Amino acid sequence: MVLSFPYKDCLLEGGQTKDDQKREEIFYNATLAPDEVDRLLYPKVLINAQRYFYNGTVDITGNPVGGENTVSAAPTTEFTDNDNLIIKGNNLIAIASLLKRYEGMVKCIYIDPPYNTGTDGFNYNDRFNHSTWLVFMKNRIELAWRLLSSDGSIWITLDDKEAPYMRVLLDSIVGRNHYITAITWQHSDSSNNNAEVFSEDYNTILVYAKSEKWKPKFLNDPEKRKHYKNPDNDPRGPWFDGGDVSNPGLRPNLQFDIITPSGKTIAHPANGWRWSRETMDKMFATGELRFSEDETRVIKRRYLADMAGLPPSNLWINLKRTGHTRAAKYEQKALFPGVAPALLFSTPKPELLLDYIYDLATDEGDLVLDFFMGSATSQAVALKKHRIFIGVEQMDYVDTYSIPRLKKVIEGEQGGISKSVDWQGGGSFIYCELAKCNQRFVDEVLEAKIDTDLYDLLERILSTGFISSKVNPTEIAGASSEFETLPIEEKKRFILELLDKNMLYVNLCDMDDEEYAISDTDKAFTRSFYGLEDK
Repeated sequence: MVLSFPYKDCLLEGGQTKDDQKREEIFYNATLAPDEVDRLLYPKVLINAQRYFYNGTVDITGNPVGGENTVSAAPTTEFTDNDNLIIKGNNLIAIASLLKRYEGMVKCIYIDPPYNTGTDGFNYNDRFNHSTWLVFMKNRIELAWRLLSSDGSIWITLDDKEAPYMRVLLDSIVGRNHYITAITWQHSDSSNNNAEVFSEDYNTILVYAKSEKWKPKFLNDPEKRKHYKNPDNDPRGPWFDGGDVSNPGLRPNLQFDIITPSGKTIAHPANGWRWSRETMDKMFATGELRFSEDETRVIKRRYLADMAGLPPSNLWINLKRTGHTRAAKYEQKALFPGVAPALLFSTPKPELLLDYIYDLATDEGDLVLDFFMGSATSQAVALKKHRIFIGVEQMDYVDTYSIPRLKKVIEGEQGGISKSVDWQGGGSFIYCELAKCNQRFVDEVLEAKIDTDLYDLLERILSTGFISSKVNPTEIAGASSEFETLPIEEKKRFILELLDKNMLYVNLCDMDDEEYAISDTDKAFTRSFYGLEDK
């Protein structure tokens, strides 16, 4: 069987488009043929780096940023493996850039990608919507998989529209042998009475691991330990009667009968006892083993102290442990009081969900990655649980929502899981951006409202931009009259197709080219990030 769909072997370089730019054609997310991709995935230059910490913000040289800072002494500006990082820019290109420093280092990737529901901003031609989404995800998973450490895992939250296809896609990319499970997470605390067919009350979380032998951590869930008691003040702590006394395999040397204090005989289990006669005598003496009142059975006392934890279930319906979306919305409102609900995220993830995933997949100090950063839940939880995070987001709400949320976390906000983990604030993170080249023209095209904006833009692109090698600038200049007759949306599409998509952002190897005007400060940070010697 061959997994095949339109554009399967191509590369989709763009990100999510805006709702008001739905078209019959693929508009902003350009699909490139293999022979068109050369420098697109080179490491990129990073600019505008700032470090946010508990009492202010400094630029990468250590100078305070903004008028509200109380910075008395700037922290170190050298980038290290212990720094939390946020990159603003196209996530495909950001992931490719991360490989130079972080390949094989990420312990856990959690992503909550667009679900391709038709209402989440991922809007394309109906005939190609599904295949485009698959290409979009395929390109990113292929690169992100290389970032995982040998004991790392990736967790992907989706609804049932694309989850089955994503599983087949992942099997084809990383291999079926790396599949761990598909978790059913109840994300709603109440059914939708307005649903036309079925109320959709769960999401699927696909889990794949770099090693076929990977296992989640076994946790001591208090809800599953309530039956452990200590009524007789046993020095070994809480216990319950329920340990297995029979051997799982056939052991003839352990097939002996036991005589009770009253002289009754208890026959051995079919395979034999679990222990030798001498060991059982000691266990009877300590009380770990005892006879039933009628002296017909041997009872094993099982201690809580001996329990390493139980394997986690893949059915997550304990809303108190894994949260739900209504609680996540309450968390948002508490963080941003007075902000209209319409301006907040419609389907944020609750902090409890990430709290549980990080408990299962990571330890303190581990590196976690989310390249669909969105509302910054995964980064907020990583801070509170003392994990090191990398977040990637290209939409502008990273500045208006995500960064302000993380600043509140550093300052010690008490929402979400803060109280349960005794979060008192602290920590820091570095924010930076991919240095734009042709991407700045893409941004202008998307923002253009009137034709005159596009005329000026086209002139600048032809004179200063990096256009496709297939395009002859003189022919474009000579066709200005035809360009003027096009509707504004066709003008936008035309201009975007002129641009060389390999040059959306400035490549690391071109950093010293004067044409890009990269500042000495940005160059220094970029070299620090990639571990290059300063010049």
